[in-house]
Amino acid sequence: QVQLEESGGGLVQAGGSLRLACVASGRTTSSYPMAWFRQAPGQEREFVAVVSWSGEMTSYADSVKGRFTISRDNAKQTVYLQMNSLKPEDTAVYYCAVARWLHGLYFSAEEYDYWGQGTQVTVSS
Repeated sequence: QVQLEESGGGLVQAGGSLRLACVASGRTTSSYPMAWFRQAPGQEREFVAVVSWSGEMTSYADSVKGRFTISRDNAKQTVYLQMNSLKPEDTAVYYCAVARWLHGLYFSAEEYDYWGQGTQVTVSS
């Protein structure tokens, strides 16, 4: 079993920055891709960014490309999401997740087995 705990959310003005962190405990996650998803009120959970087990490969949703950066520190079992130039449409609960398989990059929530409780990000205009 893996437990995930997100932190770093909050209220920020448009154009501002936040850095989310997700710490894993229990079974090691260093061999698995990890991702961030988000869910706004009344909307489905959507993919934001994913990082390979080594940190060498990343992929982003078009809506955040060039503004968000995902990274990981396997020694700390932590994955980060640096969010810059935030927009009101980025407002959502952000979740980190651990993929079901060891290799590759995955973009669907169905391909992830473990999820955190989420952290709220609110961007005011």
